Amino acid sequence: MVKDVIGLYDRIDILVNNAGITRDKSIRKMTDDDWTEVIETNLNSAFYCTSAALPSMIEGKFGRIVSIASFVGQAGNFGQANYAASKAGLIAFTKVLALELAKYNITANVIAPGFTETDMLTAIPPDRLEQLLEAVPLHRLARPEEIAKAAAYLICDGDYITGQQINVNGGIYM
Repeated sequence: MVKDVIGLYDRIDILVNNAGITRDKSIRKMTDDDWTEVIETNLNSAFYCTSAALPSMIEGKFGRIVSIASFVGQAGNFGQANYAASKAGLIAFTKVLALELAKYNITANVIAPGFTETDMLTAIPPDRLEQLLEAVPLHRLARPEEIAKAAAYLICDGDYITGQQINVNGGIYM
């Protein structure tokens, strides 16, 4: 993917790490495969993509890295130990990137969405989703474009913002 972008544009300036899956089960019922699949997709993929993009960003002395985590990485959530660990790891990973890459004019930030209108939520029964929305002060799901606007801001106008976490969560975690 990175080679394709560099082949077309001679460089890569922007990376958005936006992978996420769930394999929800309580710790007692979670299998090794449930754990590994979520960590591999949600956390390790960010490392692999970032590592691939960094040489071009460092050479160009410019880059914007935005990773999409989750409020669950901050607060935890029953039955989501693997998901919470992967998203908390992504938050910490981003902070380290910010520290290590600032000298190359590369910023790294993370967005922590709340419940968002995506395919990931289709597995939640409607009555359970209603209960979840009761816990959200704005009483609705985020729209994907609201998360995208936060990413666009960090990429286009966030020149002096690095190592930060932007919570776009309707107030569910403050």
